[in-house]
Amino acid sequence: MLPSTCSKVTLRQRPISNDRLSLYLDYYPAVRNPKTMKMSRRESLGFYIFANPRSKYQKEYNDSILMRAELIRCRRQEAVINQEFGFMDREQPKADFLEYFEEKAKEHYEKWTITYRHFQHFVKGKCTFGDVTVDLCNKFRNYLLKAKQLRHSKMNISRNSAAGYFSTFRALLKAAYKERLLQENLNDFIEEIEYEEVKKNFLTAEEVKQLAATPCDKPVLKQASLFSILTGLRISDILKLRWEDIRPDSTGEMAMFVRIQKTQKESVHPLSPEMLALCGERGKGIVFKGFNRSMTQGDLKKWLKAAGITKRITFHCGKHFKLSLSLKMSNLQDLVA
Repeated sequence: MLPSTCSKVTLRQRPISNDRLSLYLDYYPAVRNPKTMKMSRRESLGFYIFANPRSKYQKEYNDSILMRAELIRCRRQEAVINQEFGFMDREQPKADFLEYFEEKAKEHYEKWTITYRHFQHFVKGKCTFGDVTVDLCNKFRNYLLKAKQLRHSKMNISRNSAAGYFSTFRALLKAAYKERLLQENLNDFIEEIEYEEVKKNFLTAEEVKQLAATPCDKPVLKQASLFSILTGLRISDILKLRWEDIRPDSTGEMAMFVRIQKTQKESVHPLSPEMLALCGERGKGIVFKGFNRSMTQGDLKKWLKAAGITKRITFHCGKHFKLSLSLKMSNLQDLVA
């Protein structure tokens, strides 16, 4: 049941230094903070505008900020009508946003962890919910566009990697807003990083046969790579694949039961004799023991060169070439032995 008297929310301005106006919301009558039970009339928005804009850019800035402030005012009015006063909580802004980010990253796949580490570096290891503003988000966006890779400090991250990391960060902001940990959905005020269209290289069936016939200095790299090509499994999932995940399915045929890291959904993949041969002799624990990400750089390039493959191929490119189970590679078990 709605209260008989509903507060009216008005956007107001007050002069501050350097010929600027600070924006705040005025509640009449006052609203009560549900945690402290104290009444409050004002809420600072943390925005300012130019009192006497002198240029086209200052006028455009004022228009943009006033539009944002009006959007917040409308949302506050709706919240007051619905008697939702979480925005009055003065303690939540002091809570540790980095800790929240870290916990969310643990619930997701590797890209979340990488994004978290970049953000942790960007904020120098300290950030509260109150620090998370439109300005901070835009600065993090700019940081990603110029950031160095975590593993290779002399190399910049690609435009598309930056786009992916910022998309993950925006997903975090959305989650925090839905959980009412952030007062506003900041995604309404920040722009995505657009992806660049990239021409991807793929292996042909003939090139896969060339690779299978070419010795590799790191046999486990060869096995894991061909297994990825045959199954379409991502490197993150191959790295954690365990023998317990390979067992008979409901029909009695050998299959791979995998919880895909990117989607967190379990899927069942039938395994052909060729696929099983690539796993080697059955054991315990990790299937591809000794395989690591560093092998997908120099060692992979060396193997590709030895096979006469000159186009730029990454481990990720290989997994997009998923051979149909009807395509048989002659003597595959002997080639990978």
